[in-house]
Amino acid sequence: MTRLLQTLLLLTFVCTCGRAQGKINPVVPSFGGIYAIPEATVRPDSSIEYKIVVDVKTGSEAPDQYSAGLHNVARMLNLHEAGGGFNDQMTVVLAIHGGATYSVLSNDAYKEKFGVDNPNIDLIRELKVAGVQLTVCGQSLKGRKVDTQTVLPEVEIATSMLTTVATCQMKGFAVFQF
Repeated sequence: MTRLLQTLLLLTFVCTCGRAQGKINPVVPSFGGIYAIPEATVRPDSSIEYKIVVDVKTGSEAPDQYSAGLHNVARMLNLHEAGGGFNDQMTVVLAIHGGATYSVLSNDAYKEKFGVDNPNIDLIRELKVAGVQLTVCGQSLKGRKVDTQTVLPEVEIATSMLTTVATCQMKGFAVFQF
C-alpha cells in the first residue's frame, strides 16, 4: 500500500509540474510557443528601443511544414514579451531569402509547386499583425523563377536581402540569422 501511495504521489507531482511548464504565446498566438522564466535575471531592457533585422534563410524540412526561420521569429517576439520587454518598443524587419523564399508564395503558387497548401500563410499573417515588416529578396525570387505576382500581399519585395540588411544596419539595427 505504501508503494502504491508513493507511486500516486510521484505521478501527481510529475503531472502538476508538467502543467506548470506549459508553453505560452503572448504575441504570436499560434506559433513560437515559449516557456515563461519568472526567475530570469537577464531580461529585455524596457528602456531600450530594440531594432532587429532578421536574415531569414532557413526554409522548411518538408513542403507541408512551416519555415523554421519564420517560426524562430515568432519565438523571438514571444520571448521578448514574456521576458518583460514591450513589443511596441521593438522594430523587426525580415530579409527572407535562400531556402525560405518559397514560404512567401500565395497558396495557389505554393500548391502548384509542391502539391500541398502553403503552411506558412497563417504564420506570416500573425507576424504581420504583430508589427513585423516582411521583405523577400527579389534576387532569390528571380533566381528561382518565381513570379513576383505570386508573393503574399503581407510581404514586400526588396531589391535584395543584402539591400535590406545593409540599409537596416546603417540605421542602427542589430542583425540576427535564422
